[in-house]
Formats: sequence, structure tokens, C-alpha cells
Amino acid sequence: MAGPRKGKSAAASADIIDVPGTALVTTGPRENAMGGGLEGAERLSRETMLWAPPIISPDRQINPVKELADARARDSVQNDGLAMGAIHTHRDSIVGASYRMICSPNIKVLGPKFTEEWADEWAEYIETRFNLLANSTENWFDASGDMSFTEIIRLGITGYLLTGEVLGTAEWLAERKERPFFTAIQTVSPTRLSNPNGGMDTATIRRGIELDHHGRSVAYHIRSGHPGDFWPYDAFPLWKRIAAFKPWGRRQVIHIAERLQPDQTRGISDMVSVLKQMRMTKKFQDITLQSAVVNATYAAAVESELPTDVVFSSLGAGGGGLQGALGDYMSALASYVSGASNIAIDGVKMPHLFPGTKLKVQSAGTPGGVGTSYEESLLRNIASPLGLSYEQFSKDYTKTNYSSARASMAETWKFMQSRKKIVSDKQATMIAVLWLEEEVNYMQNDLPLPAGVTRAQFKSMFYDPVMREAICSFSWIGASRGQIDEVKETQAAVMRINAGLSNRQTETARLGEDYREVFRQAAREQKLAKSLGLEFGTEATKPGANDRQQTMSDNSDGKNQREEEDE
Repeated sequence: MAGPRKGKSAAASADIIDVPGTALVTTGPRENAMGGGLEGAERLSRETMLWAPPIISPDRQINPVKELADARARDSVQNDGLAMGAIHTHRDSIVGASYRMICSPNIKVLGPKFTEEWADEWAEYIETRFNLLANSTENWFDASGDMSFTEIIRLGITGYLLTGEVLGTAEWLAERKERPFFTAIQTVSPTRLSNPNGGMDTATIRRGIELDHHGRSVAYHIRSGHPGDFWPYDAFPLWKRIAAFKPWGRRQVIHIAERLQPDQTRGISDMVSVLKQMRMTKKFQDITLQSAVVNATYAAAVESELPTDVVFSSLGAGGGGLQGALGDYMSALASYVSGASNIAIDGVKMPHLFPGTKLKVQSAGTPGGVGTSYEESLLRNIASPLGLSYEQFSKDYTKTNYSSARASMAETWKFMQSRKKIVSDKQATMIAVLWLEEEVNYMQNDLPLPAGVTRAQFKSMFYDPVMREAICSFSWIGASRGQIDEVKETQAAVMRINAGLSNRQTETARLGEDYREVFRQAAREQKLAKSLGLEFGTEATKPGANDRQQTMSDNSDGKNQREEEDE
């Protein structure tokens, strides 16, 4: 058997295997140097040798193309019904019809003067006042006066899906004396957040965000108008620099973006990863629909059994040539057919045709692929990065059973809850803190304060970062989770409460309700019913249904009670 080839060092020859009758196999340093031990990083294989993505920073990857990516995402949503449906699903599953505050101050951090009684009084006052103003049709929280608080949060979810960001500025509308408070939020398109005069990114300014040496956002450069507007802006300068915070700590800009990588300054839409598939799927559906329309029509041809030259010669094809003969033939055929009063295609009846001819009807198209497994695979691929199941994205529940629906709902609920916490709750809390700061400083003299704590002391505590977090400990009630089997899921909720694994506040919030409002309404109804002498049953079953239930309880003889009754 042949050994290592001569002229090679011992180290190098150990990586060359020369087997008689086979090709030379090379392993070791060269292969390791080119690709390492990871198949995904292999540079010599046929599948990956041409796969060489650029090694660049997240900002260099996103910022130069962010405007185009955002524009394509907006175009997809505005012109694709399924994409628009995904927007509606996110807004309805996260925010719902009303976004309400639950206030739970952390009294352990605030100190011994802040008791449970004060916490209940404070929470009830803040919740009642905030939710009243938030749901007002006067739209106090919107600087433009067009949206309620809930609509602002719903718009935030929409913008986050389109651009990967939520952007707004805190305004002070002191000139409007009729307002109950002066704080308002100006929603801003993320497209307006850009470098002054369209300049390139630098070490300190990235796509309109000014950073310090730690990468912390210290200021935002916002264009006076949208770059796509067709009317000129006379504002000077065209870009306005807005500090992230006032000197005393009041937030001036609300900017929310979930980063996928370290050193990433701007957000990017989840849709970007499937924009190509979304566009191709829409085109596939359009073409298939066109094919189906064509398939619904028909084409008819009249055929003759005689050879072409015989037909033409018998029709006198001579001086007039082929065109003249064809014209004579068609004229004779038209004259014959026009005399048949029963000719019809939609009405099924057909006439006797010209001697030696027959009518051939054929489809003008072929069935398309809409509704097939191929289209389903495309929609599944698109639904995944949007946090939706195929059924929720396509609204096709024809193949769904109880178990699969429960599994799908559980997975989607986890995604929606994380998105709610990271985007909607964060945006809502930022707005609520701005509002409460004004309440503490200027507007309200009847804020419930603990015994021994003056208004000046409470104000000073509010500007302590830790104390402010304890005072502004807010959670938010959004959309209901929804129930597939209300009886089973209600029983499960009652069991969790009775076992101490949950509480009425949490379980009521799952239904999209505030437990305080539910309890107060229940008390009102009981009081009214008692005053009218009414009594209502609480059983949700038919009368006598519980008596017929078979309860399995084994006795000492190994037989259950039902069996003994039968005997």
C-alpha cells in the first residue's frame, strides 16, 4: 500500500490520504483555514461558496435602506388585504377597544408613611381620573386633537409593525386655557427622524439620533415636515434638534424600538424579512385570479371536415385569392347561422350548423392555485415573523380543531403579551408619567397624600428616580385574551383563584375588564335587585341537570354509588 508522497513534511503529509484506485482526499489545515468546523461557514462547498454576506455594523446595514424598507412595508399593507389584516389582528389582540390604567404604587419602596390604605386611595383616584380623561371624546392626550389615548396606542402598534419604531414628542399646550391639563403627545412619522440636511451618519449622529460616548440617545433631529409632502416648508431651520430630556428630567421624546443586535440605533419592521414573499404571493394570487376569470369564459370555433384547398376552390378562390374566398365562406356561414333562431350557448340550445361544419367550445384558461397547499405554505412563511399562526393570518379556520386552536392561541398570546409589554405598555407609561408630573406640580390640590407628607415633600420625592418609579408603577388592561370554551376556561380561572395561583384582578384583566369596575357594578346590581325584591339564580345549567350528573365515588366494596342505586 502506498505511503505518503515524498517531498512533503510529516505534518503536511498527515493530512493527505492517497488510497489506490481513489481520488486524492485532502483534510486538515487547508480545509479548516477556509471554512473551520462549521458547515454553515464552509467556503468550499457548492451550496455556500458564493454566500458571502457583508460584515458590517447594524447601523450600516439598516440606516442606508431604512427609508426604502419602511416605504415598501407601508405599500404592502395599503395594497395587500392579508397584510392589512395582520395589522388589525395585532391592534385588536394587544390594545383592543380601550386601553386602561391599573395603578399599583410600591409602598415598600416609598416608606412606612405610605400605607395600604393610602395605596388603595391613591390608585383609585389616579385610575379614575386618568381613564376618564383618556377615553374622552375631546382627545386631550393628542396634540392634534384627533385621537383618544387608546387610538394613540393603537397607532403606535401600527407604526411599530410598519417601521419597527414608535416616535412622538411631549408638547406643552399652555395657550389652550380650556384644557384640563397642558401635556399632550405629538405623534411623529419615523421618516422625519433623519440627519440634518440629509447628511451621512457619523460617530455621534445615526439616522437623526444624537448619541453620547455610551451610545445613549441624548437628542433627536426631526424634520419639520415629511419629505414626501408636495408643499414647501418655510420653517427655519428645516430640522429641529430636540433634547431627549429637560434639564430637570422631564421626557421630551418618546422613541421605542426593540433592537435585534447590539449597536443598533434605529428599529426595522418585522415585515422586512418577508417583503419579497409578500409581494410574490400577492402577484401569484392576482395572476391566479386573472386565470380563474379567463377560465370562466369560453372560446368557440367552427370547424369543417373538408380540406382547406377544397373549401377554397369550391368557394371560388381564384382572382380574389385566400382573403376573398374566406370572406365569401364566412358571409355564407353568417347568413346560414343568422337564420337559426334557437342559437344559444348560455341557454344550452344549439342550431344545425352549415353542412360539413361543427362547433368546438373549449376553455380559455386552466384552474389556478389559490386555496391550494402551495398558497398555504406561502402564507405560513409570511405569518411566522409577524407572530401569527396561519389560521389567524389567513382567517382560514376550516382545518382547525379545539386542540390546535388552543395551541395556536397560546403561542400567539405569548407573542402579543411580549409586544404589549415592550411597546404598548412602555408607550402608555411614558405618557402617563408626563401627565402625572403635571398633576403633581400644577393642577390638582386634592391629590391624596399620606399623613405627615406635605405636597412639597411629595413633589421632591417624585423627582427622585427610584421614588418616581415606585409612584408610577402602572400596568395596563388591553385586549381580552378570548375564550374558545368559555365553561372550561372559566372553571380553570376559578380553580386558579381558589388555589391561590392567581387573583381576581389578573383573571378579570384577561377578559379586558377592570376588577374594581366589575365589583362596583356587581354591588350596584345586588343593591338594586334587593330593593326591588328580586332574586336570581347563579347556576349556569338547566334546572335539575346537576341531579342527573353521575358522580363517581367508590365505596368499600369497590362499587360506585351509581351502581348501588341501579342495583
